[in-house]
Amino acid sequence: MNQSLRSISEQERIISLDMMRGFAILGIFLVNMLTFHSPYPNFDPYEWWSGAADKAIYTFIDIFVQASFYTLFSLLFGYGLVIMWERSKLRGVTFGWIGVRRLFFLLMIGMLHAFFIWHGDILITYAIMGFVFLLFIRMTGRNLMITGILLYIIPNLLVSLLLFVSLLVAPAEEITGYEPALAEMAMQVYQNGSFAEITAQRISDWYETNNLATLPFMFISIFPLFLIGGGAAKLKWLEKPKEHKKFLIWIACLSLVFGIIFKLLPYILGKNFATEYVQDIFGGPLLAIGYGLTIALAIEKNAIRKLLSPLSYVGKLSMSNYLFQSIASTLIFYNYGLGLYGEISVMTGTLMVIFIYILQIAASRLWISNYYYGPVEWIWRSFTYFSWPKWKKEK
Repeated sequence: MNQSLRSISEQERIISLDMMRGFAILGIFLVNMLTFHSPYPNFDPYEWWSGAADKAIYTFIDIFVQASFYTLFSLLFGYGLVIMWERSKLRGVTFGWIGVRRLFFLLMIGMLHAFFIWHGDILITYAIMGFVFLLFIRMTGRNLMITGILLYIIPNLLVSLLLFVSLLVAPAEEITGYEPALAEMAMQVYQNGSFAEITAQRISDWYETNNLATLPFMFISIFPLFLIGGGAAKLKWLEKPKEHKKFLIWIACLSLVFGIIFKLLPYILGKNFATEYVQDIFGGPLLAIGYGLTIALAIEKNAIRKLLSPLSYVGKLSMSNYLFQSIASTLIFYNYGLGLYGEISVMTGTLMVIFIYILQIAASRLWISNYYYGPVEWIWRSFTYFSWPKWKKEK
């Protein structure tokens, strides 16, 4: 492979993808923290957390963070797979088995994470959807984009309409996702259970949200984002933002405006299963696109690039940092650790996120000054390519 091509790709990845990944890791942590320390979302948050500060912070997370950052990471995941595919083509290497090994390792890490650390794992879903994405990866950027958009909008629009129609048949209060009995059970086990009991509860909680019945919803909510992200990669939107500047500015502005409108829908029309579904399923990805493109366009200015550079430290070690957040949080909240489950407020949890994330920025910066890859990333890369990549940097 031509060395100049290799250098350009790495430079562009640092400028765009790593900052977005770092930003996504922060947003994911803010949402995940609610589940780390409480049996969320099996209760009404506005009744569970009654303090004014807690309600205000939760509302902020609900509008600007919830469903926007795992979707941003989904877009980036598809983008990254296409970059790997293109680099393999330039090297004259068949990508098929490389992609399969990469996703198989992700699946194994996801299973360990979900069953032995935290039930809210997203890696298993990414791996499964990634295997399906490999069947589409040879499509043109335009076709990937169109297929992804249609596959996302059409089924989710139909589901949204069905939910609104259901409100005409049954009262809104009868259609709810809250499960007080499950919340109480989680409280008892995570607060007082042994590691074995917590593991059994963890697996049960994982199955509640990841059984076969939920697979079609994952397919219409996450897989299309892989296609859209992959299409953007083939169209070089992030590598060459100056060439698409006016178009990307329009997309970013429209995404942010309509994303906010969808996110405010439950606060305008009233909270129910239908408005909250639309809020997340349409508002979340639109804000994700707006956030990502805003970063890509803004960092063309050196001052903003320097300001946002700490995000890239975390982003380069995104897998290691994601897993660290789960390990640290469950040790803080579960009974086999400090046992603080159910004992803290939204505000305290959010302050903990900020504190831990700042530590992650500092630790990640120190790490990448000495190593090319994070610890999990290095193992992942070694398994993907069946080789031992250089790890430690020479001073």
